[in-house]
Amino acid sequence: MASDTALRRQGVTVLGATGSIGTSTLDVVARHPERYRVHALTAHRSREPLLALCRRHRPAVAVLEREADASWLRERLAEAGVATEVRSGAEALVEVAEAPEAEVVMSAIVGAAGLLPTLAAVRAGKRVLLANKEALVMSGALFMEAVPRHGATLLPIDSEHNAIYQCLPVEHRGGLARHGVTQLLLTASGGPFRGWSAEALAGVTPAQACAHPNWSMGQKISVDSATLMNKGLELIEACWLFDARPDQVQVVVHPQSVIHSMAAYSDGSVIAQLGNPDMRTPIAYGLAWPERIDAGVQSLDLFQIARLDFEPPDEAAFPCLGLARDAMAAGGTAPAVLNAANEVAVAAFLAGRLPFTGIAELVARVRDAEPVQPADELEAILDADTRARRAAECHLARR
Repeated sequence: MASDTALRRQGVTVLGATGSIGTSTLDVVARHPERYRVHALTAHRSREPLLALCRRHRPAVAVLEREADASWLRERLAEAGVATEVRSGAEALVEVAEAPEAEVVMSAIVGAAGLLPTLAAVRAGKRVLLANKEALVMSGALFMEAVPRHGATLLPIDSEHNAIYQCLPVEHRGGLARHGVTQLLLTASGGPFRGWSAEALAGVTPAQACAHPNWSMGQKISVDSATLMNKGLELIEACWLFDARPDQVQVVVHPQSVIHSMAAYSDGSVIAQLGNPDMRTPIAYGLAWPERIDAGVQSLDLFQIARLDFEPPDEAAFPCLGLARDAMAAGGTAPAVLNAANEVAVAAFLAGRLPFTGIAELVARVRDAEPVQPADELEAILDADTRARRAAECHLARR
């Protein structure tokens, strides 16, 4: 028999609706109209894609960054007879994240811009589906402390963290050893340049870096995957989500992206979560937890897969992974500085201002220049983010 939760339509807000995670979320939501309704959709500046989503899903509210784009969307929706209220700006983003009309908030904004609305959703006691890893990277301690204090439910949506969540006991806080867990095995595809030498990587173009072999993602996360910074940010996120030390998280390159991650136990068991590389699977898990619903994903055919390969990451050719591990070990504002410098570096690479191998070099320079401060206040975290971005731009200007 369906639970009471399943019989009541839940309001869903999608922060970052026009990206791959956002559109996948809406695909799953549309498969279950008896369970979910769309309350709000937000986008940065992608007004035409947001118009199409609003016409299809009829949200109560839509948010864009700039008022000029919001005005354009308002006019187009009025012409189409869609009664969606259109707002603009960072304050509106926070407002829809904490609005009582939505019980579920998908946090799919890329980068540091997702921190404040995601934290607002946590403080409003929502079920937060976390696909924005930067929120935890920047403010891990503060963020995780807010979840139980405000009665929020936090469910990781990154395929790796969602897999680990499924492989651990329901109550897994208090340190891994307390639950008989010895190690978290965080899988990585290796990106498009697995096996390349550092010399070969120097000539990588943005088009090559954005061509991920297994996943369809936006430009920024695709470049992060290519440098292995994405895996470094996920390592930091895993430490906060699962109360683990950096040395308890091992990155394992698994080119097929079939095993999404694993947990090793003290009795010698290793529990893994497998599935086709489709983000609708962890999204459906987060939406319906602790139940399971159809995600529109084809079941895994092990005979077709035939083999599963594993290898260690090449941290000499891909130093971003080590930079992230060091930042987590340093603590305080070090992860926020790492994230900010990386965002500037990736943007510079995509704009042709920085070579591919210069991304890690710029991040290391900024890390060495910025002192580590306590990160127990949001203001200190945001200040560290601002200072790191300025330092990165200064280094770029001197190249």
